[in-house]
Amino acid sequence: MAKVEFFVDGVKVEAEEGTSVLRAALDAGIYIPHICSHPDLESRGGCKLCVIQIEGEEGTHLSCRTTVKPGMKVTTKNDRLDQIRRVSMEFMLAGHPHDCTTCKMYLKCEFQAMIQYVGAFAGRMRDVVKTTTHINVNNPLIVREMERCIVCGRCIRACKDVRGVGILQLNKKDGNYEVYVGTKDDKPLVDAECAFCGACVEVCPTGALQDQAGVFSSNYPRKQALVPCEAECPAHIDIPEYIRLVKEGKNSEAVAVIREKVPYPHALGLVCVHTCESKCKRSYLNSALSIRNLKRYAAEHDDKQIWKEKSKIKPATGKKVAVVGAGPTGMTAAFYLAKQGHDVTVYERNHKAGGYMQYGIPKYRLPREVVDSENQMILDHGVKLVTDSEIKNVQDLKSVGYDAVLVAVGTQAGKDAVIPGLDGCGMHTTAVEFLRKISNGESDPNVKEGAKVIVLGGGNVAFDAARTSAKLGAKVSLFCLEARSQMLADDEEIEQAQEEGVEVHDGTTNLEIIGSPTKLEGLRYAKINGFKFGPKGLEVDKVEGSEAVEKGDYIIFAMGQKTDLQDSFGLEINRFGYPVMQDVSHKTTTDGIFAAGDCITGTKSVILGIEGGREAATEIDKYLGGDGDIDEVLYDREPLNPNIGYREGFNRIPREELQVESIDKRARSFTPVDFGFTPEQSGCEAERCLQCDLRCDLHKVKMWTEY
Repeated sequence: MAKVEFFVDGVKVEAEEGTSVLRAALDAGIYIPHICSHPDLESRGGCKLCVIQIEGEEGTHLSCRTTVKPGMKVTTKNDRLDQIRRVSMEFMLAGHPHDCTTCKMYLKCEFQAMIQYVGAFAGRMRDVVKTTTHINVNNPLIVREMERCIVCGRCIRACKDVRGVGILQLNKKDGNYEVYVGTKDDKPLVDAECAFCGACVEVCPTGALQDQAGVFSSNYPRKQALVPCEAECPAHIDIPEYIRLVKEGKNSEAVAVIREKVPYPHALGLVCVHTCESKCKRSYLNSALSIRNLKRYAAEHDDKQIWKEKSKIKPATGKKVAVVGAGPTGMTAAFYLAKQGHDVTVYERNHKAGGYMQYGIPKYRLPREVVDSENQMILDHGVKLVTDSEIKNVQDLKSVGYDAVLVAVGTQAGKDAVIPGLDGCGMHTTAVEFLRKISNGESDPNVKEGAKVIVLGGGNVAFDAARTSAKLGAKVSLFCLEARSQMLADDEEIEQAQEEGVEVHDGTTNLEIIGSPTKLEGLRYAKINGFKFGPKGLEVDKVEGSEAVEKGDYIIFAMGQKTDLQDSFGLEINRFGYPVMQDVSHKTTTDGIFAAGDCITGTKSVILGIEGGREAATEIDKYLGGDGDIDEVLYDREPLNPNIGYREGFNRIPREELQVESIDKRARSFTPVDFGFTPEQSGCEAERCLQCDLRCDLHKVKMWTEY
């Protein structure tokens, strides 16, 4: 398109033919006040603030509605223009609250900045009392303080022209001339089929439209916080993008997006703790998106594996790295270090790689062929694996030529609780040891048909031990401090365990273990109203008269895990058994030796272990002279379509649930307990996504102080 030269306040400006004077001036760094205009919206000229004068023409013009012409000379500031702007602002202020300091947008408000620029004062005109500000203010996700609305129309245009939803409009109250922003028949936003995309909030120049408190975290930069699922994911996977691809049936492309951040998409689709779902905006409407199950669906239908086309390995650096521990942390770090060009060898004490995914999580939750397949992918990238090899002293690795060593041994040992009577009773084990045995094809002679097993703990590991015991024929009771609503295990784990016969005693405290070295009689416990950890440790509010004894033959402790590291390992170890770290850079106090994962954080989750591996790989690569940049793009994004359209019933689409195997078939079986989404389910569930990332594409309005 041809370029046009013209002048703004004596400054020569060049712009494309057909551009508005307002846009051309702003692009050139020359400020013209405006409030109804927005970079993403077509200008309507409603606010009258962008008035200009053009040499040789009578009267004033609106710069947002005037296109540039060759040689035209524009004036943006003089006494007449200033007066017009002040009057326009004072009309808007007549119906606007004067309590700026109590507004959540105080000091961030575009309208407030404009008042300062124009020099308008509300007191010059009679205040207008609005009578429509109470209409349609109670809505999920969006707070509408309509007394602050200046009827600029931005929200209406964003809803209609940008998003294609079009539920907002200007309404007029019967019997007077008051105009306000509302919906057809003044329906609540949910009933009006609002898509809750947040575009209206993003373009609002006042505090009239705001995000509900708590929807977005203040712990992240604003643009990152606007996509809460991605922000909350420890690996920051581009969740909205892969969900869109699943909706379009592009499962291999979706997996490519997932693999940009993690090398275990299938395993995570089965056992991830899905903290992303806890922050999903959709939960404010009916229920959170089933993000983990969509990830699983994509991984199980990745028939093209297009991610391999863009997966690159940098030229060899000549540097050697040893990784101790082949769990998700160690294998993830090894994968990214190998892609950086380093020669990486992983040492694993067990017979196979996978760590807790291989020797802890039961097979009915995580089939071992999934773990083996994804580990093999890592080995295919040049990582060497040495199994059945326990490193006794990490310093030995430095002495045989490794330039850097990563310790990622996890928390291999379970914790016993301090309960009276424990020392005199030998009939107990830890969930870690019990699950390791079962995963290794061994058996525990105390967990068998007809045995009465007591499990202590309320997390996923506790329920893994409880359900495994039940599948082996035992009668199982589980006791935990937390009330049902506070339990750390996934709801589905708790519900399925109860269906399989596990008795759950929540909100209890363990008083005494009754038994001898060779025989357990039972557990004395009591109900509690609550608990807290004070200066003296655990403090419980016991329910008087609630003491009882649960008879049992065997106790499994699922009350935490710890490392089994000793000083002989060659690192400085603190009194809790964890390596002493220099700082958050994963460096230990020994030069060239790093640590990551559960062995420095305590027992967490697979996804947190993976992210720990990524962080360690970055730091080790920098230590070895690299740039530490392990990020990669495995799928070329297409520009997002901002027009999501009007969808009837969108807010009421129910969450899809997995079909679970019948209780009679799964009660004694270690085969997977559910079947994953069908193609129809995956499409319906992906359709529920609010596409929060679309909001990030809306441009931020620059205040006049930025010009």
